[in-house]
Amino acid sequence: MKAVVYDRYGGPEVLSVAQVPVPAPGPKQVLVQVHATSLNLSDWETLRGTPLYSRLGGLRAPRRPILGSDIAGRVEAVGAEVTQFAPGDAVYGDNLMLKGGFAEYAVAPESALAHKPAELSFAEASALPQAAAIAVQGTAGIEAGMSVLINGAGGGSGMFAIQLAKNAGARVTGVDNAAKLAFMQGLGADAVLDYRVEDFTRTGPHDRVLDLVAYRSVFAYRRAVARGGRYRCVGGTTRALLRMTTLGVLTGLVTGRGLGVLAVKEGPAHFTPLARECVAGRVAIHIDREFELEETAAALAHVGAGRALGKVVVRVR
Repeated sequence: MKAVVYDRYGGPEVLSVAQVPVPAPGPKQVLVQVHATSLNLSDWETLRGTPLYSRLGGLRAPRRPILGSDIAGRVEAVGAEVTQFAPGDAVYGDNLMLKGGFAEYAVAPESALAHKPAELSFAEASALPQAAAIAVQGTAGIEAGMSVLINGAGGGSGMFAIQLAKNAGARVTGVDNAAKLAFMQGLGADAVLDYRVEDFTRTGPHDRVLDLVAYRSVFAYRRAVARGGRYRCVGGTTRALLRMTTLGVLTGLVTGRGLGVLAVKEGPAHFTPLARECVAGRVAIHIDREFELEETAAALAHVGAGRALGKVVVRVR
């Protein structure tokens, strides 16, 4: 089968298109003929090997030669112990542990997949799993009248988070680069900030802050959150995440604010609820660009440069 592979950390230039064997599913695994794979910031980080936590399982060289976790396609074969799927079923899911989506076929655990809603295309379905899980959990507990700030709101998770917060009745501020301001407004953000011009930690304070690209100090984030409010980060530098899990928790306790890292739970239970919202028309999926499998390096460069408005998808079949 055709696949996009790499054997060392680096930029898009380390990727190449190769012919590799079709993987065989284990007893509790499913072989998926991939139709579409959406890109996440985690793909870019694992390509480059930075932040350091992206090298888990492969400190000196990549553990998996094929990236791509958010897949959508049709079941080609199933393992002996698989009960939920059969060949021909349309499925989608976040194959974060095994990856392999930038290829014609990928093996995924049965537990990572869900039946694709007929109303969604394969490209749309692939845009959901990882970003949806982050957005749903990152906006949980938001109520009408709250002031909510989302940093990195112009990307995939942010796109969904803006809409979920607005649907809950919150006043939403989106933060990203200048090229994404109009896009965030179109999603419903009440206010938008260019992080290169304005320091969002000096705005507010806000009842909820969801930070998708954490890199600032704990004390900067503390001042952005109202007393009794909550800050959660997911993604960002290793230093920022470590500080938040230690000094951030302590600072939050002392100052009456909930500061911490969002421990994202994986699996269909955490992304299928948003899929239902999309099917019902209450949340929109915006795909910025679609690339062919052979253009995966260009797709990753587009995401890594921070240019993507919403999601970017690689078409495989």
